[in-house]
Amino acid sequence: MNIGSLYNINSQAVRETAADLMKKQGVNDDANAFAGILQTAMDNINTTNSYLSEAENEELRFALGETENTHDLMIAMQKASTALQYTVAIRDRFLESYKELMNMQV
Repeated sequence: MNIGSLYNINSQAVRETAADLMKKQGVNDDANAFAGILQTAMDNINTTNSYLSEAENEELRFALGETENTHDLMIAMQKASTALQYTVAIRDRFLESYKELMNMQV
């Protein structure tokens, strides 16, 4: 399974990571490959949600005066921002691919 061609990404690291992931999961057929990709996407969404929660908790702690460490606050906010940007980019690519598939003539 070449996830690089699926998302039009030409990174060798992405192709190697996808191949390693598929080997670890024992994915051999297309149905299992799709299930593996879907599960990975759901895991990424859950990770993004946890980063957003951590950032919100750090903001509340800082606002309540429980901490004065702006460094941890900024790190949590940057992690959340980057993860959210990545998730939105993946969503946009997925929707673009879906629209293209729906426009294909059989």
